[in-house]
Amino acid sequence: MRPRYLAVAGAGFALLLAAQTPGGGKDLFEKRCGGCHALDRDKEGPRLGGVYGRAAASVPSFEYSAALKKSGFKWTAENLDRWLQDTEKLVPGNDMTFRVEKAEERREIIAFLEHSRTK
Repeated sequence: MRPRYLAVAGAGFALLLAAQTPGGGKDLFEKRCGGCHALDRDKEGPRLGGVYGRAAASVPSFEYSAALKKSGFKWTAENLDRWLQDTEKLVPGNDMTFRVEKAEERREIIAFLEHSRTK
């Protein structure tokens, strides 16, 4: 009976890992963020390829709000999560009014953005 338990536990772990891969995050990024952002070019918002680990408001081709320019932080997983949760709370007076309510969706988008930094 024990091998069957291990097989079920292993399958559950594989499903958990699959849910956290950048593939799911890519779909969420395109659905939730793609209207204003792309990885490789500025749109209404700045390009987000390589955003993970980058200083906030540092893409030279994009005009950021004064508030974001003064923020002085890097886009870490924690800061990206706080940003996606409530942009105004993290940086009052910024130009982006958007929220990702579900923590699991934020995690997947952030994992995708972290993965995209090498592309």
